[in-house]
Amino acid sequence: MIFNLSKDIKFSNFYKKLNIVSIILIIMSIVIILIKGLNLGVDFKGGTLIEVRTESVSANIAEIRQSLLKMKLGDVTVKKFGKENDYLVKIEITNTDDTSFIKSINDRLSADLGSVVNFRRVENVGPKVSNELLRAGLLAISLSLAAMLIYIWIRFEWQFSLGAIIALIHDVIITVGIFSFLAYEVNLSIVAAVLTIVGYSMNDTVVIFDRIRENLKKYSKISIAEISDISTNQTLSRTLITSVTTLLALFSIYIFGGAILKGFSFAMIIGVIVGTYSSIFVATPVLNYTNVNQKTVLKETT
Repeated sequence: MIFNLSKDIKFSNFYKKLNIVSIILIIMSIVIILIKGLNLGVDFKGGTLIEVRTESVSANIAEIRQSLLKMKLGDVTVKKFGKENDYLVKIEITNTDDTSFIKSINDRLSADLGSVVNFRRVENVGPKVSNELLRAGLLAISLSLAAMLIYIWIRFEWQFSLGAIIALIHDVIITVGIFSFLAYEVNLSIVAAVLTIVGYSMNDTVVIFDRIRENLKKYSKISIAEISDISTNQTLSRTLITSVTTLLALFSIYIFGGAILKGFSFAMIIGVIVGTYSSIFVATPVLNYTNVNQKTVLKETT
């Protein structure tokens, strides 16, 4: 197989250069986030929530979204909700007290779809609720990072835990920085994607760390850099196969999944690529810099 052609790559020779690249990318991401900010969606900015039922089952999400975008209502999200012809619509503009405004949206949407559209529920998503969602999202990411840190610390040694958490922070900052740079909308599905990225990256890192710990006990007269190279090469086939198959599925979702899934799938694609890179070139070098050795591992495991 193609993934087994090379088993003697000197990954440690690239650690310093690629770590400099990672630091530059992190700094650039932070600067971009501070300058441009994030393009927060209706979930976080607030807006109007409308439960829509169409009499025609031939209407689809793309048509409804396109019709609403033509009305210049700000950010718009449309999702399937309940039955086949039920949809949940979120628009940025909050004007639910104006019945004529809501009626005009209903009339134009019905005309564009060529079918009667019923607004079964119209609610405001106020800024207070949106701020609570934002805080909950940030709290979920922070708690997941803390839980991963504790898990690695218990399973391995503190040097491994430090490497894992640095890699996770690296992945999250760069992914969010890319979203800020490209002005992609950030909503609750993106928060879910970031949490998934954290789990995916950690899984890759744990596989390599487990092999490094085994080899540290097995080889007593070679350096941690050589052990890192051996361990990474031994797990490389598994890492590449997992990443490539995951990316194939994600690219399919990105291309064929429609507008509603583009943000989520794009975040996952970036996360898988960056997470695979960080497991090898961010987490593992930390073990070299902290000089992990056989005595440390034996002491911690006894």
